[in-house]
Amino acid sequence: MTAVLVAGVGMVKFAKPGASEPYPQMTASAIRAALADSNLRLEDVGMAAAGFCYGGSGCGQRSLYEVGMTGMPVFNVSNACSTGSSAIYLARQAVESGATDVALAFGFEEMRPGALAVDTSRVLPVDHFFARFGELDVHIDPAMAAPIMFGAAGARYLERYGASAEIFADVAVKTRAHAARNPMSLFSKPLTREEVMGAPLLWGTYLTRLMACPPTCGAAAAILVSRDFARKRGLSGLVEIAGQAMTTDTRASYVDEMNLVGRDMSRRAAAAAYEAAGIGPEDVSVAELHDCFTPNEVISYEALGLCGEGEASKMIAEGDNTFGGRVVVNPSGGLMSKGHPLGATGLAQCYELVMQLRGRADARQVADARAALQHNIGLGGAAVVTIYKAA
Repeated sequence: MTAVLVAGVGMVKFAKPGASEPYPQMTASAIRAALADSNLRLEDVGMAAAGFCYGGSGCGQRSLYEVGMTGMPVFNVSNACSTGSSAIYLARQAVESGATDVALAFGFEEMRPGALAVDTSRVLPVDHFFARFGELDVHIDPAMAAPIMFGAAGARYLERYGASAEIFADVAVKTRAHAARNPMSLFSKPLTREEVMGAPLLWGTYLTRLMACPPTCGAAAAILVSRDFARKRGLSGLVEIAGQAMTTDTRASYVDEMNLVGRDMSRRAAAAAYEAAGIGPEDVSVAELHDCFTPNEVISYEALGLCGEGEASKMIAEGDNTFGGRVVVNPSGGLMSKGHPLGATGLAQCYELVMQLRGRADARQVADARAALQHNIGLGGAAVVTIYKAA
């Protein structure tokens, strides 16, 4: 197996629903930016993986054809909120196996305002999850499924570890402070704990609107190459995919509300990715993780080994999740502030971490960043964890 390097990344600034270009134009801009960043042409690319959740099965081709029509294989990928990272996974496999020297992963989404739409005209892919939540005395309304599931998972965390819901507000405050450093973030206005806690409730007694990511439109892309190809072409600014793992659900997912939203999947994916990269969580200085709701960021700290079980409150209180602390989490502003166009999210996380490891993240640059972690989950379910190293 050959080493796989990220040679180029590109993205467009995410936008509110209705304020973006149509998906083919957004995506073409992101792909062109990634090609320019890698100093390669579309004709150099041997395959492409296109990630999106809303749209017909040929939307990947429709987007790519805005840039050019080379006849390459194009795979359309839909894997819930982990779709973008799933596209990276397929592109990485293609290069690693020797099937091609250059692969393109890209993702995009045009979303509507409000909660994620659920198609109830057929069997839901998460119907068994809804049933298990019901057994745990959590009723799932399909129109508000995500806030209910992640809200219940956060409530379980608070109960189990005796924590205060203010930690979820503090994560939102931290994330907005990071977003203020990122011109690509959708939201950059600072928040206070009081504003977050006092915002309208989405679920239960604590989960407010400012603890939830917004529906977003956007696109992002990455060019992956083999080490030999990079040498032959004299490419620079390279970042290595040192380890990557995807996991899906096991029976352990049904144990409690936290596992139902991906904690166990994330733990297993992280362990496998760390092993493949030959590092541990203590070596990670910057992470982009899946903060679709701030309770999930807290739960993920522990699943990814960034702190010990039940220690998230201490980590947050001591500032070990931000600049000057042990690991800077979501310097981009994360899903909470940068936005969450489902198919593009994993690629946007890749964009951020590549910039960090190149030392080109400007005002949000993490000092001495040498190893970075990306975490992307989708319920129903898949978790993808990727470890990047400066090449």
